[in-house]
Amino acid sequence: MGGCHTVLLTSDDPALIETTEAALGHANGYRLIRAHDERQATNLLADLDIDLLIADLQDMPDVADLLMASRTMYPSMPRLLLSQPSEAEQGIAIAHAAAAYLYLVKPVFPDQIRLVVKRALELAELSRRHRLLSRELKISMDDNLFGDHQELAVDGGVSRFEKLVYVSPPMADLVSEAKLAAQSDLPVLIHGETGTGKELLARAIHFNSDRMAQTIHVQNCGGIPDEVLHSELFGHVKGAFTGAISNRLGLFRAADGGTVFLDEISETSKNFQVSLLRLLQEGEVKPLGSDRIDHCNVRIVAASNRRLEELVERGLFRRDLYYRLKGFSLEIPPLRNRREDIPVLTDFFIEKYAGVVGRRVIGITKDALAKIRAHDYPGNVRELETEIRRMVAIAENGGYISERHLSPELMAAKTRPEAAPEVEVNGATLKELVERLEKQVVARSLERVRWNQSRAAEELGLSRVGLANKIKRYGLRSA
Repeated sequence: MGGCHTVLLTSDDPALIETTEAALGHANGYRLIRAHDERQATNLLADLDIDLLIADLQDMPDVADLLMASRTMYPSMPRLLLSQPSEAEQGIAIAHAAAAYLYLVKPVFPDQIRLVVKRALELAELSRRHRLLSRELKISMDDNLFGDHQELAVDGGVSRFEKLVYVSPPMADLVSEAKLAAQSDLPVLIHGETGTGKELLARAIHFNSDRMAQTIHVQNCGGIPDEVLHSELFGHVKGAFTGAISNRLGLFRAADGGTVFLDEISETSKNFQVSLLRLLQEGEVKPLGSDRIDHCNVRIVAASNRRLEELVERGLFRRDLYYRLKGFSLEIPPLRNRREDIPVLTDFFIEKYAGVVGRRVIGITKDALAKIRAHDYPGNVRELETEIRRMVAIAENGGYISERHLSPELMAAKTRPEAAPEVEVNGATLKELVERLEKQVVARSLERVRWNQSRAAEELGLSRVGLANKIKRYGLRSA
């Protein structure tokens, strides 16, 4: 799906659906996602990296609320509103109130939709570049406060996999593996500490798979009695247990054709594990209290913050189920082991929550960022997000985040000075040692500024020509 613009269509009008699918097919560089109602659209906006929203007023009574909420939560996302001619007056009023990019009256044609979407996305990109250039201009006026922190530069450099944002090599490797998993239909097992983003990764895999048009259901398996968990997932028949006053379908059958994400799979009982194994092997679902066996086709993505292989060795988790679950085995590294992701995540959350609270926070000072990077984050990305959300809420409108906005926990973090490059002697001459050290310093400077040679030359006190000569001399190349 890389390189595609993702468009969310909220409509149940067959004619509009057909027109939009004809206009925004994958061959045209789009990924079209459809929501049946406003609630599903809201969930999809939270799960996916949506570039543009098309909302249909016909038979959608809450479309005004959807447009207003998305304006606040996703202010840079263009929104189009369509309606029947008989709803034109109401549609115009909603479009004005929600500041929609454009209002159209049906019927529309594929070329029309394609042109409007193209122009809306072009304007959104221009707006993004203008916003970032304005931000960098303000930051450059006080370099002593902000240093060289410009992670959200116009030329990019930050990678995304739906709502996962990263620059670090460990996350890049993980996402590459996750994209391979998404193209298969094998079960996926995700390991990671609390707060690393296991559910975000599971949702990204689902929405980049062939099952993306179907539902993903989420069930946390921790701290739930065995009977209740079995009922939630496999269903039950009326009278199966006290309180079972009617039949229950269960998430597995409800998600037929889609995906079920099972979090904290390590906390399940041996009895439940047997039932789950039958589902994985044969697609069999037996509701509680029933002798009937149903079948369904669901993909299982399971997650645990405990090492399942260790639980297997201790006899606490079924070995055969473990091997069934790990069709793909993915491990999300803790935030403390990928500190280079902290600045880009910080920028991402500042952008996200500045829109929610109606504040334009232009950035974060280098001293505050140094403290944020130094913290070990036992709660991982979730903890960082909570910290940034609080800081945005208390920062001045149009101002920036500084050390006085940090929590006591972040202020207590001990900043780490950058380690000097290590040079091994091994019988080398002084000239060879100096050249070896120079090569390392130049390479690190280029990596730090993402191969912006003008900035690297300025940082190293060299001319552009002098830096170019050293790059050629030492055979340095951009990764």
